[in-house]
Amino acid sequence: MTHKLLAWCVHLYTATGLVAAAAMAVLMIVGGDRNFRGALLLMIVATIIDSTDGILARRADVRKWTPGFDGRRLDDITDFHTYTSMPLLFIWRAGVLPGELAWWLLVPLLASAYGFSQSEAKTKDGYFLGFPSYWNAVAFYFYFLRPSPEVAIAILVLLAVMTFIPLRYLYPLYGGRFGTTTIILGSLWGLLMVLIVIGVFEYPRPAVWTSIAFPTYYLMVSWGVSFAKARGR
Repeated sequence: MTHKLLAWCVHLYTATGLVAAAAMAVLMIVGGDRNFRGALLLMIVATIIDSTDGILARRADVRKWTPGFDGRRLDDITDFHTYTSMPLLFIWRAGVLPGELAWWLLVPLLASAYGFSQSEAKTKDGYFLGFPSYWNAVAFYFYFLRPSPEVAIAILVLLAVMTFIPLRYLYPLYGGRFGTTTIILGSLWGLLMVLIVIGVFEYPRPAVWTSIAFPTYYLMVSWGVSFAKARGR
């Protein structure tokens, strides 16, 4: 009985990411007092939950103790809101794109729907296949750096196209050669993002530009791994 209760608690923990990313953040974005920084903070919270619930699920052996409930499906539903629908809604409501150009957000939305529906979205050797829909990070940088509509659209389309290109992207929670390094750097990056969002820096743009070092590392190493594997190394 204790094991079963613990397994259900893990599922509930996963679902709190859905609450943070969708219900609470939506209220902050579309409510009368729009709190975009609060919404960003909740998206970070949802990402932390997503980064830790898998470890808890394996330790609680949820497959054994809740066999009639598909935790992976709940995780996928939560992830789609955390990484796609919620951030794209944020980009729209934050006014990054003018109203007449907001339809471009349908491009990453449809690309992510494709990506999440792929049976091999995560490879057997522990990588994401295709750009892993990190639109929450895109929303963060769009909000603080305010690129021109043309640059924003170009980034959205480029990353959406990358969803269909079968390159491998690091999935550090599954270990791998760069797993530990990526987790450490990613944790520091997340901490810096939190400090930026809560307003620790009077002039946040230098810190925001500095934080781009981690996404750059992530992409460069991921592409390096992909090309190495393509060459049989």
